[in-house]
Amino acid sequence: MREKLSERLKECRKEAGLTQWEVAVYCDITEKTYQNYELMTREPKIEILMRIADKFGVSIDYLVGRTNVKDVNR
Repeated sequence: MREKLSERLKECRKEAGLTQWEVAVYCDITEKTYQNYELMTREPKIEILMRIADKFGVSIDYLVGRTNVKDVNR
C-alpha cells in the first residue's frame, strides 16, 4: 500500500499540474510534510488523505491502491 500511495500521490499531483507546495497549502500542511508523503517517509493522517483525495477528485481507495477507478463518482 505504501508504494502505491506514493506513486499515486505523485501521479495525481502531476496530472493536476500542481506543485507539492500548492497541495500542501490546500491541505494546511508544510511542503516538507507533503514531500514526506510522496517519499513515504511519513504516512498522512486520514483527515489529510481525505483532503488530498478531494483536491485530486479521486477516492482514498484509489490513492492507496484498493481500486484502479479514478472517478470518485463511480
